[in-house]
Amino acid sequence: MPILQWLSQVLGILDIEMRKFYFILIASFCFDQISKWFVVFWLNLISLNSIDVLPPFLNFRMGWNYGVNFGLFGQQGELKSYFLIMLSIIISGLITFWIYRIKASNFQVIFGALLCGGALANAFDRIIYNGAVADFLNMSCCGIYNPFVFNFADVFIFIGAVGLAFS
Repeated sequence: MPILQWLSQVLGILDIEMRKFYFILIASFCFDQISKWFVVFWLNLISLNSIDVLPPFLNFRMGWNYGVNFGLFGQQGELKSYFLIMLSIIISGLITFWIYRIKASNFQVIFGALLCGGALANAFDRIIYNGAVADFLNMSCCGIYNPFVFNFADVFIFIGAVGLAFS
């Protein structure tokens, strides 16, 4: 019960914008993690490696990303994984502090929360999957084959970064 009392006190001192920020951050983090569990383990993509959902527009392809976007810097070793985890945590903390300090607009709150939720979800992956991020979404269109896989956290990071840049 002391944890619930502490949480209610913390939420009581947060303004409505910060409550919205944390709600969106937690929701995006959970959505990403639940989608990974569902597709990778429940649908058994980890063993099947490929599931055609709505070919060619949407396919599930198993990918373990040890690097950053599109697997860049994937061969740099264990130290790189720790660096990427810490970088995600630090950037998320700085964005959270910035959103709080500037009394952000509604759009900045939403985009900042999406970016932080996605970054922390991928950092969590790196912790539980020995430095890798579980990717499974693959989309192609109009005769153009896309060899890359991504996850919802990547989508949230992209939307959040672009949204913050233009807000």
